[in-house]
Amino acid sequence: MIALLTQGHYELFVLLLFAIVFSLSFHEFGHAYVAKTQGDLTAAQEGRLTINPWAHIDPFGLLMVVFVGFGYAKPVPTDPRNYTSRYSTMWVAAAGPFMNLILAALSINLLVLLLQSGNLSGGMHQFLQILASINMLLMLFNMIPIGPLDGHYILPYFLPRGVARRYVELNARYGAFVLLGLIVLAILGLPIFSSLMAFANLLLGFLVVV
Repeated sequence: MIALLTQGHYELFVLLLFAIVFSLSFHEFGHAYVAKTQGDLTAAQEGRLTINPWAHIDPFGLLMVVFVGFGYAKPVPTDPRNYTSRYSTMWVAAAGPFMNLILAALSINLLVLLLQSGNLSGGMHQFLQILASINMLLMLFNMIPIGPLDGHYILPYFLPRGVARRYVELNARYGAFVLLGLIVLAILGLPIFSSLMAFANLLLGFLVVV
């Protein structure tokens, strides 16, 4: 993203940064809210039950977004001992990507509605398209079942017990390294995120209901 500044695309930089921060905040709020419904108040007690970006944004993670094009927010703290269901871990993990899916659907449908009405400025068109694409990308990326991503909390529920146990062990040992490897390869030029973004934009068409 830093290249946008050096090339003079200041408006696009601001739109992208705002969309990313906004989307990450809603993602983490989703985790915190569903954790509360599942009996765990840890996130709420630490001020994470909010969409205020200051509660969720990690400074280093935000700098990575600016300089590398990839970053992260502060993980929502949870205590599984407080959960009321054996499925609580899955629901809490799925809540973040689900929030991104909701934002993607709202953004793309609002974009279509405004296009149909003819009341759409160039800046708003660009922002809604960016917001929809980023949220679909975040949803897909976080559902990848490796490392600390949300998908690794969800996949075991769909595997036979023995396979799930082995998967959890392997992911705990190697998952973070695999994820880091993918990020490094993407930075070096392998079209991992560009391919994922292309797939995300393809899926956006299926969210349009207006």
